[in-house]
Amino acid sequence: MAKDKRIGLENLSPAPGSRQKSKRIGRGHGSGHGKTSGKGHKGQKSRTGVSIPAWFEGGQMPLYRRVPKRGFKPISRRRYQIVNLSALAELAESEIGPEQLKDNGLISSASKPVKILGDGATGRAVTVRAHAFSSSAREKIEADGGQAELIG
Repeated sequence: MAKDKRIGLENLSPAPGSRQKSKRIGRGHGSGHGKTSGKGHKGQKSRTGVSIPAWFEGGQMPLYRRVPKRGFKPISRRRYQIVNLSALAELAESEIGPEQLKDNGLISSASKPVKILGDGATGRAVTVRAHAFSSSAREKIEADGGQAELIG
């Protein structure tokens, strides 16, 4: 009787030369991987269960502790979005607040605090509402006949 040579899952095998036998380490000197099993001699890395973190320096004082601390970021610091008077001069509105600044692309968010700085001049009477003003900005706005109103 002739043997059936159909291809199926039961008679599939990898292509010749595509698979290598795994190294059998620790099986005597003749294997080439005997005695220390390719682990070198003694030491932490030759033991089982070794997992040394990338930042570990062998017990030496680590770099992040050797480098001095520097600087301080106060938690309570209020970070303002800055707008100069020269940018306000280009706006057509007579009352300018965070919403108008956001609509004209001068600030990224109307909910974050805004501070007006005194670089440039408005050149007209404008009511400006902001969370903070520099002293020079306040003087220039009021000199032009406008008002500088603080928001909460």
